[in-house]
Amino acid sequence: MDIPETDNFKKIFYQYYPEVRRKLAALVRDESAADDLAQEVFFRLYRNPPDDPEAMGAWLHRVLTRIGYDYLNKRMRERRLLDRQELLYDKDASPPTGEEVVLNKMEQEDVKNWLKELSDRDRQALLLKYSGYSYAEIAGKLGVNPPVVGTLLSRATAKLKQHAVSSLPQE
Repeated sequence: MDIPETDNFKKIFYQYYPEVRRKLAALVRDESAADDLAQEVFFRLYRNPPDDPEAMGAWLHRVLTRIGYDYLNKRMRERRLLDRQELLYDKDASPPTGEEVVLNKMEQEDVKNWLKELSDRDRQALLLKYSGYSYAEIAGKLGVNPPVVGTLLSRATAKLKQHAVSSLPQE
């Protein structure tokens, strides 16, 4: 189908634009972003129209859904990055006192000792998880099936907690 004919494209644009924009606004919940995303949908239509003109509505819906979810995923990644940056660069936080530094070092040493008491696989699973690896990546590194990773991490965490509790001073 050769949509780039100006009159044909205009006809399709005016027919479908309100619906595409409305669906995008409902999906992303941002009016100005919906305008931009709707333009992207019709830009893709102009560049790469569907082969079957009868499937225009379905094609536009599929493209707008994909564009909308891509936008939401990008926004979520940006929000996570900003949250991490705020945690790292909190301007109101005062530098730690000498006592806090010593206590943090002692806590780190305790955790290292507790980790040493775990099996290699449990230790590696926990370290990978807290280094930001996904379950699929952890499964690949450990050579296990991805569904097993959750159970493995749960058990390793329980063992770590058990070591931490057993090392507490008895009253």
